[in-house]
Amino acid sequence: MPNLKIAIVPVTVFQQNCSLVWDPATRRAAVIDPGGEPGKILSNITRLGLKVELILLTHGHLDHAGGAKALKGELDQSSAAPIPILGPHVADKYLLDSIEEAQKSYNMSGLRSVTPDRFLTEGEVIELGPLRFDVLHVPGHSPGHIAFIEQTERVAFVGDTVFKQSVGRTDLPFGDHSALIAGIKGKLLPLGDDITFFPGHGEPSTFGAERQTNPFLQD
Repeated sequence: MPNLKIAIVPVTVFQQNCSLVWDPATRRAAVIDPGGEPGKILSNITRLGLKVELILLTHGHLDHAGGAKALKGELDQSSAAPIPILGPHVADKYLLDSIEEAQKSYNMSGLRSVTPDRFLTEGEVIELGPLRFDVLHVPGHSPGHIAFIEQTERVAFVGDTVFKQSVGRTDLPFGDHSALIAGIKGKLLPLGDDITFFPGHGEPSTFGAERQTNPFLQD
C-alpha cells in the first residue's frame, strides 16, 4: 500500500478500532470511527505527524462515534479550517442523537452525541489527496451503516459489518440479520478476494478468506 498508511488505535472498554489513515507523501489524514478517548487518538496523531482533514463515521453506535465531537473540537483549535465529520447514512441519526443517553447503560461517561457536518449516501466518493474512498451503504448491524472502500489500494474499512470469522451483531434495536448478510455477500465480497478489510473490532482479514471460511457466509 505505497499510497496509504494505516494505524489502529483501540479505544474504550469495547476496544473499538479507531483507524488513522493517511497519504505518506503529504501526511494528509482521516480518522475513521473515533469512538472515545480523544486524548489517546490525538497523541497518536501527533506522534505520527499527521494533518487530519476528515473524521469519517461508519455508523452511529456509541463505541464508534462517541468521541467524534470532542476530537473535532480539539483538532479545530489547531486547524486552518474546521475538520468536517462525514457519515454515516442519515438512517443512523437517531443513534448519533442518543449517544449520551445510551452510554449510561454501560456505566460510561464522556461520550457525546454528535451531528455530522454531512450524512453520506451510497455512490459518493470521499477524497483525501490521492486516496479515493467509495461509500457503500451496508445496513443490518444498524440501518445507516456504511463502509469506505479504497479500490486502488485494495483496502476497506467496514465498521461492524463483517469480522474475521464473524459478522456484526443484529440483536440490537433495528438490527436485520438478513439485510446484513445480503449486504456483505452482495456489496462487499464481490469487490475482490484480495481486498484487506479493517473491522470495527479485532483483527483485519481479507474478503477472500471470509468468503471461503467465515461460517456466517456459507450457503
